[in-house]
Amino acid sequence: MSSAELLLHPVRLRIVQAFLGDRELTTGQLREELPDLPTASLYRHVATLVDGKLLEVVAERKVRGTFERTYRLNLANANVTGEDAATMNVDAHRRAFMTFVAALLADFDRYLTRDGFDLARDGVGYRQVALNLTDAEFDAFAAELGEVLRRWIALPLGPGRARRLLSTVVMPMEQPRPATE
Repeated sequence: MSSAELLLHPVRLRIVQAFLGDRELTTGQLREELPDLPTASLYRHVATLVDGKLLEVVAERKVRGTFERTYRLNLANANVTGEDAATMNVDAHRRAFMTFVAALLADFDRYLTRDGFDLARDGVGYRQVALNLTDAEFDAFAAELGEVLRRWIALPLGPGRARRLLSTVVMPMEQPRPATE
């Protein structure tokens, strides 16, 4: 199964999101974070992610006659590569994007069902902007954005810090341009 097939399943995508930020979690901790998932389903999808090398075991300890494993996201495998994307047909891309958008909607709905949610206090926002860029300008923008994100992604969870999910979608707004001469 390709990384795209592994990642672009609604339950597995939620499990992967729980590990974002270089977190190490046991299945018990995952159950606490994803209480709406049936335990058997959670274990099955964790096993699928381990088999697909998206999650790796980083610790193991014996607990009441069984082993409790601690997992971490294998960042080298936890993305849809350009090679994966190139093998996907139009319908596969539509399904993948629909999974992404559905996961985003579900995350937002879970946020809205919290007691005392406050979009302004919590820094929640959603907006679109149009950028008028040449290909070279877009490449420079993407590189600069990547540098900024890497700096902030590296911060560990700690006192006073809240985990925040940043989702991005970039696509051209018009039909493809004719080739320049």
